[in-house]
Amino acid sequence: MINKFTTENGIKVIAITLEQMKEIDRIAIEELGPNLYQMMENAGRNLSELSIKVLGEDKKENVLILAGTGGNGGGGICAARHLANRGYNVSVCLTDLENLKEVTAYQMHILKSTNAKIISIADLQNEKPDLIIDAIIGYNLNGEPKGNALSMIKWISNQLSIVISLDVPSGIDATYGVKSKYFVKPDLTLTLALPKTGLLPELTGELFLGDLGITQSVYKKVIPSFSNKTFENGYVVPLKIL
Repeated sequence: MINKFTTENGIKVIAITLEQMKEIDRIAIEELGPNLYQMMENAGRNLSELSIKVLGEDKKENVLILAGTGGNGGGGICAARHLANRGYNVSVCLTDLENLKEVTAYQMHILKSTNAKIISIADLQNEKPDLIIDAIIGYNLNGEPKGNALSMIKWISNQLSIVISLDVPSGIDATYGVKSKYFVKPDLTLTLALPKTGLLPELTGELFLGDLGITQSVYKKVIPSFSNKTFENGYVVPLKIL
């Protein structure tokens, strides 16, 4: 059964598969915009906004972002910059600092001008975060997590911190909700653009939807009947699963 989503105001929100989201991303990036830099910035700013709501105004809180090398990691790195700019104690740990994709590497370049700390996998044992942001894999799960991504997922499972996952909890299949052997079980999930069909309520914690700035014309190329008023009152909206 495909989950049905609504906003708190009762607006129905369509759920999409991984393949549909990839095609929406492709059309935006290659044809109509916004480009990947813009969408990543929107994702990261929305993630930082949700994080601030969770943290409150106490700037003594410690925030740890665990980030992969692709777009999901780039959104997490972008959020790290916004949080560091606002005075939070921010640390960032990447699965592979040397092999970041181009747009993610650019986010990392900007982050280095803040006071955010860049730490290694080995340094995680010394971290005591109040909030962990899971930006490790997102919707691009391909088989079981492995390597440093797997190590990060296992580490999260042993923490008492609040956890926010970006787009899809790491280790969860975006279309079907199938769990890997090791996966992140967040307190909150900020999914992007449209909810994914695999976002089962027992896997996501509180669910929110973030606006990437994608236009209705892009969505209609993949979903001809698409009509959306989801973000009329804000860039991040809570979702309910019916």
